[in-house]
Amino acid sequence: MAAPQRPAALSALFTPSGEPAWKTIPSWYLVASQDHTIPPEAERAMAERAGATTIEINSSHVAMMSHPRDVAALILVAAK
Repeated sequence: MAAPQRPAALSALFTPSGEPAWKTIPSWYLVASQDHTIPPEAERAMAERAGATTIEINSSHVAMMSHPRDVAALILVAAK
């Protein structure tokens, strides 16, 4: 997962990104209850702030690796 990553420009830390898309379009959020990178409590708060449809699975931060079917199912529902 790290191989294709490239350094980010320093300006990315200081340049406003504009209006958040979650304010105007439907959002979905997958909470990983065993995440040690972003605390699940913070994930739930971000999802609630965005008014997101939320599912929670017993996964680490890399749910796409450990639970690919759950992640794919969420994407399919969100795409409809």
